[in-house]
Amino acid sequence: MTMKIAVAGASGRMGRMLVEAVLGAPDAELAGALDIPGSPAIGRDAADFLGRQTGIRVTSSFDEALQNATHLIDFTRPEGTLAHLAQCEQRGVRAVIGTTGFDAAGKARIAQAGERIPVVFAPNMSVGVNVTLKLLEMAARILNTGYDIEIIEAHHRHKVDAPSGTALRMGEVIASALDRDLSKVAVYGREGVTGERDPSTIGFATVRGGDIVGDHTVLFAGTGERIEITHRSASRVTYAHGSLRACRFLNDRQNGLYDMQAVLGIA
Repeated sequence: MTMKIAVAGASGRMGRMLVEAVLGAPDAELAGALDIPGSPAIGRDAADFLGRQTGIRVTSSFDEALQNATHLIDFTRPEGTLAHLAQCEQRGVRAVIGTTGFDAAGKARIAQAGERIPVVFAPNMSVGVNVTLKLLEMAARILNTGYDIEIIEAHHRHKVDAPSGTALRMGEVIASALDRDLSKVAVYGREGVTGERDPSTIGFATVRGGDIVGDHTVLFAGTGERIEITHRSASRVTYAHGSLRACRFLNDRQNGLYDMQAVLGIA
């Protein structure tokens, strides 16, 4: 089956990486390129940045972008993604969502869509990151007492949400392994006289600067030793290739909400 994939945010940094990955995949075809009204890319060929002509024009029209699509890959903003998801529901288009920054209502809306169409929703589509999540679950179960846990993440200056969705997912995985509620134990910043560290907490530190694609380190700090589990992204291509794996996973599914752990068979 040839996957006919539409890309949301097609003229953005991640969108262009996705367009290039789809064009390079032997089992995929670029079926649509969606962007916001007013984008300077509207009306241009989706692969202009590669010096290629595909016949697929960047558009803000859902009808044009999704009319021939079997899948939509979306790495945009929460409000845009939810609007795109509604269109996917109407048309029976499979959705792969890598957008971060959703609130509880937004996540509930995505779960609701999964009752009608198949959806992969993950804060990070990288295969390596998702293997790292599995390692963190194992480490947290073993290092369950006597170790303070800190999550440090760094991204480029243009990222608008903090902590990153990946860092939050790491926190959720660790908290679940320790039978804790992340909303009650997370500490997102420290300043002034904070008092002694509560050993049950999970700390987050955020760095924004330059063109950092994405670095994440989880520190388990004990007495006399510390364990650091780190993942560094040098290119967004890893997210694009993971997204294509997610699309393939959805090919024979009619509905359901899945994450990348399910896609990779390591749930």
